[in-house]
Amino acid sequence: MIAGVGCAIVPIIRLLLKTSMEEFRFGRLDGQPAKIRNVPIAVTPEGFWCCPSQAVLQKSMKNQNQHARPKGGASPSVSKASSVQRTPTISLEKRTHSTPTRSRTNSDEQVLPPADDAVPDQPKVSPVPDKRHNKQHKISVGFGQLHTSDLKVMLYGREGVAVKMIVHKNILAENSTFFADKLSRQSPVSCIEVSDCEDVEIFVETVGLMYCKDVKQRLIKQAVARVLRILKVAESLGFPTCIMSCLNYLEAVPWVGDEEENVVSSIRQLHCENYGVSPLLKRVASDLTNPPSDTLAHIIELVLKSSDDRGRREMKSLVLKLLKENNIWTNGSSDSCVVTFYSSCRNCLESLSNLFRQASEPEFSEQSSDSKEVIFRQITLEADNLLWLAEILADRNAADELTSIWASQGELAKLHCRIPVMHRHLISCVTARLFVAVGKGEALPSKETRQLLLDVWLQPLMDDYNWLQHGCRWFDRKVVEEGIGQTILTLPLEDQQSILLTWLGRFLKVGDSCPNLQRAFEVWWRRTFVRPYTDQQASSSSQSRRS
Repeated sequence: MIAGVGCAIVPIIRLLLKTSMEEFRFGRLDGQPAKIRNVPIAVTPEGFWCCPSQAVLQKSMKNQNQHARPKGGASPSVSKASSVQRTPTISLEKRTHSTPTRSRTNSDEQVLPPADDAVPDQPKVSPVPDKRHNKQHKISVGFGQLHTSDLKVMLYGREGVAVKMIVHKNILAENSTFFADKLSRQSPVSCIEVSDCEDVEIFVETVGLMYCKDVKQRLIKQAVARVLRILKVAESLGFPTCIMSCLNYLEAVPWVGDEEENVVSSIRQLHCENYGVSPLLKRVASDLTNPPSDTLAHIIELVLKSSDDRGRREMKSLVLKLLKENNIWTNGSSDSCVVTFYSSCRNCLESLSNLFRQASEPEFSEQSSDSKEVIFRQITLEADNLLWLAEILADRNAADELTSIWASQGELAKLHCRIPVMHRHLISCVTARLFVAVGKGEALPSKETRQLLLDVWLQPLMDDYNWLQHGCRWFDRKVVEEGIGQTILTLPLEDQQSILLTWLGRFLKVGDSCPNLQRAFEVWWRRTFVRPYTDQQASSSSQSRRS
């Protein structure tokens, strides 16, 4: 049974619950009559009274202060509740490290004598005014049968909220080690004070859960964030039934968005490890001590061997995005991951070489269109797989070996021109991606490898350049041209001259159907024709100064 609250809110509660509530009056702790104000009360779906949020309380207090202000502009008179000084109480125990909230126990009528385990030195009592009662917003909450209640819990929030809970000693002692400790130290105890409470609303709701037979049932349809708040308060109160119910709820409910990080953080902050949190953490952490390299290899194999174009395309995009967002190559797993990707690269290259040889044979032209289409489709598929692997390795700064392997594929480059451009253009995309990696410093191959890469694959790339510009929507011409130019400029000046003069002859014939390497040409020009004279003049000036 849930008791009623102040008579001023009874009409509101009747509208909410459509039942009549028992009228309940409360007075101040010093025995003086209290002025009843209209107080906003929140009612949970389970039927528990709980303290409203701080924003609602502050808004209500502001409205009451405005209504109480005289029209003539005179300063409002100080109420009795805020002007009467409370009887000082003696602190009977020190704050323990396991209880985050501070509390004091006292009687409404007298100061209780020290407990047996109290500090021997008699504490000094000084009549210091209790500032907590200045501008406080008071709320009364009842649980169970009011006529059998034998304990009051005064809860003081940090924002000027004071809640009086009418409860039962046996209920609190059976469910909470915090309250059991307070009640066992002194007898009789008629009131327990909890000051500086961080979350008044959840504290009241958690106390209400002590009256429930099935706490987990009460948590159904609650937000994960709210259950985490309940879990925090339940731990501070030593309420194991509620803690286990919260953990069971969190283990079963889905986590959306940032909830996962909040749940994991809260679970790991639990002070006691006897609640069995491992099933909860198994959702986000495996018992395996080594990185799941075998799982990654299996995923890569499934993607590369997919027969559905759309599924393969979407999963390649997803895996590539995940690899870019999360650095999985940590804790010594880099070598195993590199081995996995390079093994796939070699398989793709071997398959491509065989397909190119098959498509270059004289009798291939005599085969049916369907047979040719099967070969061409396999070439496109393997080239696309290799391009995807090159993107992964280049993004992880691990494409040095792939650049060397690709530069050594002279046979594949010679057979390149025998395959229709619409089926071979992805091979040139692999070349372009490696040029970009070298030009951006993502790959750092040797000088011999860079020279060989340009000698073997620059001409096939130029042959397919017109198709790449108009047949590939994702082809970024400026980025590719910058990568080619920077790769050329890393070579000795004589090699730069040889490659750029060859490019110039082709560019003057086909124009935009060839990569535009004018920026690289300008740098080479200055290095060749300007720098020698600049260096000579600088040397002459230096010698003249010395003389």
